Amino acid sequence: MELSTFVERLRNGEAPKFPHDANSLAFAQGLDAQDKLSHLRDEFILPTKSSLKKKALDGSIPGMFPSAVCQTRLTESGEASHNGTNGTNGHSTNGTNGHTNGHKSESDEGLYFVGNSLGAQPKAIRTYLNAQLETWASIGVNGHFASYENSPLTQWQDLAEDCAIKSTDIVGASASEIVIMNTLTVNLHMLMASFYKPTEKRHKIILEWKPFPSDHYAIESQVVLHGLDPEKSMVKIQPNEDSLIPTEKILATIDEHAEETALILLPGIQYYTGQLFDIPRITAYAKSKGIVVGWDLAHAAGNVELKLHDWDVDFACWCTYKYINGGPGSIAGAFVHEKHGKVEFDSTTGKPIYRPRLMGWYGGDKSVRFNMDNNFLPTVGAGGFQVSNPSAIDLASLSGALSIFNKTSMHDLRSKALVLTAYAELLLDQIQADSKDETPLFQILTPRDPAQRGTQLSVLLKDGLLDKVGQALEDNGAQCDKRKPGVIRVAPVPLYTRFQDVWKFMQVLRGALEL
Repeated sequence: MELSTFVERLRNGEAPKFPHDANSLAFAQGLDAQDKLSHLRDEFILPTKSSLKKKALDGSIPGMFPSAVCQTRLTESGEASHNGTNGTNGHSTNGTNGHTNGHKSESDEGLYFVGNSLGAQPKAIRTYLNAQLETWASIGVNGHFASYENSPLTQWQDLAEDCAIKSTDIVGASASEIVIMNTLTVNLHMLMASFYKPTEKRHKIILEWKPFPSDHYAIESQVVLHGLDPEKSMVKIQPNEDSLIPTEKILATIDEHAEETALILLPGIQYYTGQLFDIPRITAYAKSKGIVVGWDLAHAAGNVELKLHDWDVDFACWCTYKYINGGPGSIAGAFVHEKHGKVEFDSTTGKPIYRPRLMGWYGGDKSVRFNMDNNFLPTVGAGGFQVSNPSAIDLASLSGALSIFNKTSMHDLRSKALVLTAYAELLLDQIQADSKDETPLFQILTPRDPAQRGTQLSVLLKDGLLDKVGQALEDNGAQCDKRKPGVIRVAPVPLYTRFQDVWKFMQVLRGALEL
C-alpha cells in the first residue's frame, strides 16, 4: 500500500488500515523507500551501539572519521563540506568504531527514540559552530556588526532575528512575533511578568494538575510574588482515570472559574502522556471569557503544526532541544502576538507607549540600542521583550538546527509523523495481542486518536517490568525516555526515524517481554 494513502487517511481522521503483513521488516523498508523525507536522516549524527559504550573521548564521531571532526569546512556557497564523512572521498576506516568506509554497519546502528527529551545532533551544527569560532577568532568584537561572505551566519546582533525568521513555519507566526532568548522557564517567568496582572477579582491561573515541575514552580512563584495564596489562585485541572484531560473538562473548568481567572497556561502537548490539547478551541473559548491565554510548547514546537498567530494566542514559550534539535539546554523561543508588541507614541509628550514588561537593553530598538542612555524604546514585536545580549554560540547552534527545517515543512513532517506513530501503535497492539499473560503487559496512555497526539507514545508497563525493559533496550542500543515507576515514552521523530527503526525497536521490546 502507498505511504501517501496512509497519510491521507490519517489526516482525514480515519484509521490507516495497515495490511496483514505490516509487522515485517520488508513492509517497513517498503514504506521507507516511499518516504520523500528519507534524505533528512543523513543530516543527523545518531548514536551507535559502539558509541554508547564509549568510556572516554577519543576524537571519534558516530558515522564519521575521527579526522573528519577537524576537516569540516565551508565551500564558497556557505554549504558544509565534510571530508571523509559518510564515506566521502572513499577512505577506509576498517576497525574504527565498527564502521567501514565511513558508514555505520547495519549491526552497529542504534535506535534513537528519545527526541522528546533531546533531539539528535544535526551535522550542520558543527559547521555553524566552527564558523562562529573562526569569526570570533578572526575579527573579535567586530563580529557583532560584520559577517563573512561564505559564512552560514549573519552578524551577531542579527542572529536572534535570523533564527526567528527560520522559526516561522515551526510555530505559525510572523518573524516579528517570535523572539529567541533565554531558556524555557526564564521565558515563562518573563512573559508572565507582563501578562499575569492579577486583580482582587481576577487572580486565578488555570493549569493542569501535574505539569512539568518547572512550569508548576514558575506559576506558583508568580502567584506568591503577587502576594497571593497558591491554594486559592492556582486552579489545577485533574485528568480522568485514563490519565487524559478532555477538552470539555478544560472548557468546563474555564466556565467555573471564568470571572476570577486572569490567565490560563497549559502545555500544547502534555509531556507525560503525550496528549495534544486542542489549542485553537481552548484559546478561543478562554479569550471569549476575557482570560489571557499562554501555552508551553516544549513538546509541541517542531512536533506538530502550530498556527499561533491565526489562533490568537497571547503568548507562548518553547525549548529548542527536543524536536528542534538545537542541543542540550539550547536557547529557547517565545511568541508574543503582534497586538501585544505594538509601540505607539504619546501625541503630547512623544514618549513611547507599549505593553509593560521586564526591560533590558537588548529589547531596545537597534536604532537606539547602543546610545547608552536611559530612554527605553522597545523593538516592535516580540523582540522588545529581550533583556540581555543572547549567546552567539547558542544562536549559532540553533541556526544550524533550524537550517534543516528549512529543507522541509511542518506539514510534511507532521504527515510522516502521523504514520510513524500509527505504525508504532499497531506493533504495540500486536505485542499485546500475542501475550499469553492473564494481565495486560502494558497500557498505552497516549490518546488513540492521531489528532490528539504528537509523535510520542507513552507506554505504562506492568509493575516490575521497567528495569527489565530498560536493560534490554540498553543492550540493543535502543534509547527512549523512562519515567518511574513504569512508563517508557517512545518518540519516532520524522526528521531522522525510519519505519524500519520502529519495527526494530518493537522487536527489542517484544524480546524483553519474552513473548
